[in-house]
Amino acid sequence: MKTIKNAQNRAALIARIVTLTNAHTPKWGKMDTFQMVKHGIISEEMYLGKKTYKRLFIGKIFGKMSLKSILKNEDPMKQNQPTHPDFKITGTGDLAEAKKQWISLLQEYETSNNITFVHPFFGKMTPDQIGKYVYKHTDHHLRQFNV
Repeated sequence: MKTIKNAQNRAALIARIVTLTNAHTPKWGKMDTFQMVKHGIISEEMYLGKKTYKRLFIGKIFGKMSLKSILKNEDPMKQNQPTHPDFKITGTGDLAEAKKQWISLLQEYETSNNITFVHPFFGKMTPDQIGKYVYKHTDHHLRQFNV
């Protein structure tokens, strides 16, 4: 299974991010290009251990089962999945600067090994699970914008 920890996989995702423009429109969902990139930035900050979020009660019930379902195979993540309230982005900003920030964060996975990470929905995740999930999550949003 593909992982963000693999240099070739990471480079392929970054190459796709570079192509994003404000002219890209989503195939599903409500975010525009900047908002999706900002969503990616906030996600990476969490997975890299730079920010933490309160665990959701519903995640304590369904989180592990959901994570197992997402990581069971190479299939892309499903469209229109629920988003944690803190990860819903509004407003506008500098897309070029946001892309640079997201790319920089993705490059940190080369050396990152967050062994104490607790996801607000999925719960405790291993570095291997983080690597696979981050790849799938990033791919999911790039597919959302057809890149």
